[in-house]
Amino acid sequence: MAGARELEAYRRAKHGRTLTVEEREKLVKPFLPPPDTSAPAPAPAPAPAGPPSRSSAPPRRRSRPIRRFVSTQLHLLLYTLIHTLFSFYIRMRHAYHAVVDKTLSLLYYHHRTPELIARDVQGLGRLPRHLSVILELADDDGTERLLDEVGEIAAWCACAGIGTLSVYERTGVLKSHVPATHRAVASRLHAYFGPRRPTLQLRAPHMPAFLNGDDVPSEEVPSTPPASHLSLLLLSAEDGRDSLVDLSKTLAEMSQRGKLAPHDVTCELIDAEVGESVMAEPDLLVLFGPDVLLHGYPPWQVRLTEIFHVQDNTRVGYQVFLRALHRFAKVQMRFGR
Repeated sequence: MAGARELEAYRRAKHGRTLTVEEREKLVKPFLPPPDTSAPAPAPAPAPAGPPSRSSAPPRRRSRPIRRFVSTQLHLLLYTLIHTLFSFYIRMRHAYHAVVDKTLSLLYYHHRTPELIARDVQGLGRLPRHLSVILELADDDGTERLLDEVGEIAAWCACAGIGTLSVYERTGVLKSHVPATHRAVASRLHAYFGPRRPTLQLRAPHMPAFLNGDDVPSEEVPSTPPASHLSLLLLSAEDGRDSLVDLSKTLAEMSQRGKLAPHDVTCELIDAEVGESVMAEPDLLVLFGPDVLLHGYPPWQVRLTEIFHVQDNTRVGYQVFLRALHRFAKVQMRFGR
């Protein structure tokens, strides 16, 4: 144990001088225990590879699996609930439209009698002079079904007093079977009207027309003239935008050659040219599909056309045709100056 003299010498320097670190260590060294040589010296701690961490760095956030699980289950529940409600709405809408369609088909069935169809449209304020429809080619037995649908619609138009019917089919299969289409429509008119069926004119753009091409036995030729006349026009996708592009090129070439002044190209001129080469603008366009899909229908001719379709309907039916006529009779068309 250090005495008072050594302690005083350690605290105070001789002649007032402060002891250095080496002198203090030398003074204390005799009083330290001898070092243990049997124990190995501890290895120095390895220096950290990365930069030293700051004491002010924020602590890492702990993951919360419970909260994440609850959030996922809530999102799944909401998604399932929305799909369930929407599916219920779709099924109820399909059921409602199916009941309405079946009821109308029973109440207004025509029995292939022109007098009944004429009575159904008798109270309407006006009828379209030009009716147009869009039909689709089915995959299984599409041509025969398509010809039957064209014949039925043509007979309905003849019974209702509509003089012009245009049928649009995108692929052009009707235009490639013009004689067969004429025979199918003439046969259906004969089933409705008998010997006094209306005269039929079937034509297609850039193709010769069929007028009264159906052969009638001599004993069935009536002495009185037929009841009316029906003009049937067949259209396809090539009569739509392609015909309008061809007309634009022709007018541009005529203007470049000086045969037509640019200020002479007006809407009236285009209406006249399109009406002569393809068809005039229809008053009513009826879609027998569930959605409003024109499938490349001639765009210039539908500027002022009334378009009608029945939601969730997938077939050609007389009740859809009759509802379209009733809707057309009630609609108001206001043209600007």
